[in-house]
Amino acid sequence: MSDHRQLGRALDLFDTDPLAGPGLPLWLPDGAVIRAELERLAAETAERDGCHPTYTPVLAKRELYERSGHWEKFADDMFPAMRVGGEDYVLRPANCPHHALVYAARQRSVRDLPYRVNELGSMFRSELSGVLTGLSRVRQINLDDTHVFCAPEQVRDEIVRALRSIVRVYGILGVDVAYFRLSRRSAEGRYLGGDELWRQAEAQLADALVHCGLSYREAPGEAAFYGPKIDVQVVDPSGREETLSTVQLDFNQPVRFDLSYVGHDGARHRPVMIHRGVVGAMERIVAYLLEKHDGALPTWLSPVQAVVLPVAAAHLPSAGKLLESLRDNGIRAELAGPEDTLGARVRRARERRVPYQVVVGERECASGGAAVRTRDGARRDLDRAELIAELRARVADRT
Repeated sequence: MSDHRQLGRALDLFDTDPLAGPGLPLWLPDGAVIRAELERLAAETAERDGCHPTYTPVLAKRELYERSGHWEKFADDMFPAMRVGGEDYVLRPANCPHHALVYAARQRSVRDLPYRVNELGSMFRSELSGVLTGLSRVRQINLDDTHVFCAPEQVRDEIVRALRSIVRVYGILGVDVAYFRLSRRSAEGRYLGGDELWRQAEAQLADALVHCGLSYREAPGEAAFYGPKIDVQVVDPSGREETLSTVQLDFNQPVRFDLSYVGHDGARHRPVMIHRGVVGAMERIVAYLLEKHDGALPTWLSPVQAVVLPVAAAHLPSAGKLLESLRDNGIRAELAGPEDTLGARVRRARERRVPYQVVVGERECASGGAAVRTRDGARRDLDRAELIAELRARVADRT
């Protein structure tokens, strides 16, 4: 089984309901655990890169998206405007207009730059029902989204910083990069900004890729309407190619929002805006990881990391103490009581892709140890302190 939709149902990770509507998945508790771990990784990566966390509304007046250019370009893909108090409000199709307002909330100096704003933000796209599928194509996208406002001379270093973070996070997640794509504009497309700005932007992206030692392919016509971008392309187990992460250079939004900073010369200067997504959309990365691992996620990502299995009712007190110790040490653990045979309980744990099955019988009660079975079929007898230390290490190292 490698279809994330089937895995999601079999492992109770997410579901859909006609009352909620298509393309609006419900994250069930075990799926929410996976997403929370990925959000934690995204937040730690943003903090490591010096990003400022923020929260912004999921809707705004239509005027905001007219200013940003999204209304002109994407009105057909946005949800209809809602009339509130005599004004039109719209669910946002992108987070960048709000982040531009965060930057504009205070006068900025060159000493404040680069100014990096990060949010796990929800965006909405009015996708047609026929293209919606599982977590891969949805109407609400929850995106690890950072926008960097910097001086022109800082652009290259910021792109390099973003690329290095993507490579590092992909190493943690085990994501296999098919190739890096330099997405340029095409001659016939509708784009914001002049020719010289686009030439500069595309050259800076190419230079950053070369500096990081990353080979890439060029893709004319794949640029965003506001600037060129680097897309990180992956191929899922079914052979479908998709973009998981992106770094986009934008000279246009700062002009549209009249963003500025005070330079060393005391004059106002225009910042450059960089859009970067490292972990990317929660829905898309979870779908990819489920299919890559056939649901058997690494221990740190697994909703349940250990199941404690007392052989008989007499072993319940000892098993309960072990369960308490595991939970006290931050391990997501459950107890599967002896109401059924041990073999049946072990099979259920394997079907749920639980990394560690810990059997507690007469011998383990006497020794204070644990008989450990892992997903790869290995069996070991461990001291309980050794078991906890091993699990803590796997979680802490995200191995």
